[in-house]
Amino acid sequence: MPHLVILYTSNLETETDMTALCRSLADTMLAVHDDHGKQVFPTGGTRVLAYPAAHYAVADGREDYAFVYLNLRMGQGRADAIHKKVGDALLMTTKTHFQPVFRQRHIGITLQIDEGPEVFDAKHSNLHPLFNKAIG
Repeated sequence: MPHLVILYTSNLETETDMTALCRSLADTMLAVHDDHGKQVFPTGGTRVLAYPAAHYAVADGREDYAFVYLNLRMGQGRADAIHKKVGDALLMTTKTHFQPVFRQRHIGITLQIDEGPEVFDAKHSNLHPLFNKAIG
């Protein structure tokens, strides 16, 4: 963890590069450090995934409106200041990415951060060891 999932209206497919947004958001998350200078999110656990909604209805339907929903799920234990720092940074990256689209169409963006106790949490990965070697 953290996992950032993006759901977006498919009318944005031809108007922006969602893979580039995913990379920018992952880089933004990896750049966040706490007050002690420690990276907040583990490199090997950071994921950003984007999914277009093939079917959607936005607002009153009078225009072909667009919408982007970003949901960051992170493990428990980070301070409120970190939540705000991460949220502000992710929103700024997203706004910057979509600025050209805002000039062409109406679009809504929502970012939510969820943190809470898991009722089941299992992991299997060979990614973490790649990055843990560099730290140690």
